[in-house]
Amino acid sequence: MHWTDTHCHLNHPDLYADWQGVLFRAQQSGVQRLILIGYDLPSSQRAVELIEQSDALYAAVGIHPHDATQCTEESLRTLHTLAQHPRVVAIGEIGLDFYRDLSPREAQYEAFHAQLQLAVEARLPVVIHCREAYDELLEVLAQYPTVRGVLHCFSGMPEHAQRGLELGYYLGVGGVVTFKNAETLRQIVRTMPRERLLLETDAPYLAPHPYRGKRNEPAYLPLIAQQVAALWDVSLMQLSAQTEANAVTLFRLPGNTARNGEVA
Repeated sequence: MHWTDTHCHLNHPDLYADWQGVLFRAQQSGVQRLILIGYDLPSSQRAVELIEQSDALYAAVGIHPHDATQCTEESLRTLHTLAQHPRVVAIGEIGLDFYRDLSPREAQYEAFHAQLQLAVEARLPVVIHCREAYDELLEVLAQYPTVRGVLHCFSGMPEHAQRGLELGYYLGVGGVVTFKNAETLRQIVRTMPRERLLLETDAPYLAPHPYRGKRNEPAYLPLIAQQVAALWDVSLMQLSAQTEANAVTLFRLPGNTARNGEVA
């Protein structure tokens, strides 16, 4: 029984200095593959550097909406080059964040569109960040019908989940599903199509119960899996088989050699 952490940040300063130890602990807990997600140009470059040091690691490259003003023509060219690496499996994390508004909304839209176009050109799926902007974000995604991806750390309402699923997206579920105040998310997980769920940690953020508030690690992914398995009333073995197949399908991991962000 194996797991893939489809969203973590070994390229983040909180984990980077100990990335080998973090990877070792993850693999000891059954998490055999990790996708390292870029959130700005330096972190995307670090992700690509790390994947060259371990066959267990894959990467996504992109610029987070918080840093949308850094999404220049030059940075887009660099991302395009990074995306050619054979183990770069997605563009991300990209999207809209109207909660913190750390970049002007106009700049967020421009960066989002530019990187969705990059995904089209690179024929890669996208990893989407969204906070307090689901209506606006889903309107943008609908303009790119050939692009598929994952709504990372999904925190929207049931109608947002339904619309995302209609557009062909997966829902990324992490430690929040174990929080006491996350009943809306748990209800969405209970009823969603099982072939559209991906497990993630978002380490070093959002550690699951009972580690909430502490530094998160990919090794904690089985705690998230236990909650999802209980919601679906399936064994961990069944959940592993399903979520591994989902990760392989979206990110074209070994076992599916096609390299294309579109649905087959």
